Amino acid sequence: MRASIEKVNRFLDSPLDVGPRILLVLAFLCLVPTYFAPLYNMTMFAPQYHEGLRLDIYSYKLVGGNQGQDVKEINVLNHYIGMRDLVTEDFTEFNWLPFAIGIFGLLFLRAAVLGKVSHLVDVTVLFVYFGLFALWSFGYKMYHYGHTLDPKAAVRVDPFMPPMFGYKKLANFEVYSYPQLGSYALGLAALVLLVALFLAWRQSRREAA
Repeated sequence: MRASIEKVNRFLDSPLDVGPRILLVLAFLCLVPTYFAPLYNMTMFAPQYHEGLRLDIYSYKLVGGNQGQDVKEINVLNHYIGMRDLVTEDFTEFNWLPFAIGIFGLLFLRAAVLGKVSHLVDVTVLFVYFGLFALWSFGYKMYHYGHTLDPKAAVRVDPFMPPMFGYKKLANFEVYSYPQLGSYALGLAALVLLVALFLAWRQSRREAA
């Protein structure tokens, strides 16, 4: 047992090769699109909306299609079913998400400069946890909106959960929700970190042999 712990400690304390360091910088660059590209897009079609109503979700704001008019139209529809308006101020995630992404970018660069396996392991574990938490937070927000309906609304509908991925039929609306460039960039950053961790592990195996 003690020998195994010492082996793990030696691995964590070993320096990173140039490959993992470059990948850490690449992971940092993968975060850049999250500041100008949407994370998600939701599009709703109905007989009276043949062209669809579109909503882009960024890391810090909501943007409706048709020069922002689609958000106003969606909120008018939400009023009839007793659903709260979609406004940027209600999404507390917009207050911390860009800041958290920036912190991770700095941690990636820090790990690349200091160059120890332990730093790489730390940022990889934290970033994966962050991604899962952000995904849960987004899902919970959509669940909350669809399950806190005003019972006095003009139109009564059953509580619902908008789709996080793919297609779902909601009343007379066909709703499509898919990740966009910002989410793919975050996923790519996580993949790059895992590859860097694999290369560091393979390097330690090679040196031990």
